[in-house]
Amino acid sequence: MGYGQNNKNQERQEFSLLELNNRVKGAVLNAFPETCWVRAEMSDVRTNAASGHCYLEFIEKNAITGQLVAKARGSIWAKTFRMLKPYFEMETGQMFASGLKVLVKVSIEFHELYGYSLTVLDIDPAYTLGDMIRKRMEIIRQLKEEGVFTLNKELPLPTLPKRIAVITSPTAAGYEDFLNQLANNKAGYPFYPKLFPALMQGERTEESVIAALDRVYRYADCFDVVVIIRGGGATSDLNSFDSYLLAANCAQFPLPIITGIGHERDDTILDMVAHTRMKTPTAVAEFLVGQMDKAAGEVEELQQDVCSLATDILSRQKNLLQLLGSRLPVLAVNRIERNRSLLQRIGMQLPANAHAFLKQQASKLDAMQVRLANRAEACLAERNRFVQLTEQFIKMASPDYVLKRGYSLTLKDGKIIKQAAGLEAGEELVTRFADGEVHSTVLAVNKS
Repeated sequence: MGYGQNNKNQERQEFSLLELNNRVKGAVLNAFPETCWVRAEMSDVRTNAASGHCYLEFIEKNAITGQLVAKARGSIWAKTFRMLKPYFEMETGQMFASGLKVLVKVSIEFHELYGYSLTVLDIDPAYTLGDMIRKRMEIIRQLKEEGVFTLNKELPLPTLPKRIAVITSPTAAGYEDFLNQLANNKAGYPFYPKLFPALMQGERTEESVIAALDRVYRYADCFDVVVIIRGGGATSDLNSFDSYLLAANCAQFPLPIITGIGHERDDTILDMVAHTRMKTPTAVAEFLVGQMDKAAGEVEELQQDVCSLATDILSRQKNLLQLLGSRLPVLAVNRIERNRSLLQRIGMQLPANAHAFLKQQASKLDAMQVRLANRAEACLAERNRFVQLTEQFIKMASPDYVLKRGYSLTLKDGKIIKQAAGLEAGEELVTRFADGEVHSTVLAVNKS
């Protein structure tokens, strides 16, 4: 009510929806030239199979928060799309799909029925390529900051890389080429490849390859190297191998990873972090065969070195034996002469040495005699003392000695009675004292 009162003197304009949309259409056409270049991110890209037209949305997100801040419908008519799509994919190596940032030439349309939209007339691949490069550089920078960028490259390559975990599509032509190259190597080296299937093109390539790596990891002790190969396919599919997650998994994998997923001019982030990068699956197989050739060459060189060393040792020993053989007679004569002189000196010294020895032994015998006499005397004295003590002990232990001290002995049948339990009434006993004996009869036995 108040708003209407404040503006009652103003002329009220009324439009039908069609009139309003026409006004907006006119304003849009007057405000912008026929065409302009727009920076945006593609979303919801889809192609009409019947008409060949491409329909999509252009969006813009906040660089900090990631929130959607603008959106517009877009379309690419079939005639333009047939030329624009292959041109873009060839130049960028990327599939024309959602998520890419693009710089497109558009005409601004406002239809009374369908509203605001953008019609794509041209595209600048350089802008998208620059954005891709920025993303790649950011991933590389992050991997380096985390200290994992060169980890796989630092792993030692096995001398004999025979046990091979192969990650690829089982239907890929490159896989068959790889197996044939290994099986038909001229030297006949044995190889033991094991396939771990994975998708090598499409949106699920990243997660599929990572899942295959996880399966290989569970049996890491059974393999020498991991091979990731891809035969054929669109160049745009290589975008999956510029993934941070895939690169981080490969960089930190405990086995050397060898890649053969592209051509000479294609260099993905996966190639950068892998231990060894080759162009094609066939080139990977040739590399593995070459490693076996290298090991065989080293073994052959070692064999030659051993043979040469053994020959030198035998030659030196032969020369030494010949030298010793030539010197042996002279050495023998010298040794005999030295021994003869030694025997003569010993023979001359023998009488004096024998006399001194005998004198020394006589002195020892005299000393031993003195010690023996002293020892015998001491032993006799000790034995005499022992005999005396024994006599005294026997005397003190004799019954007579005990009786003289006031004790008596009771006997039955000539045997000493020690307990009353062994006696019965009527038995005769003899009680012996120091000065005589007493005979008695047992009247009764009181047992305690």
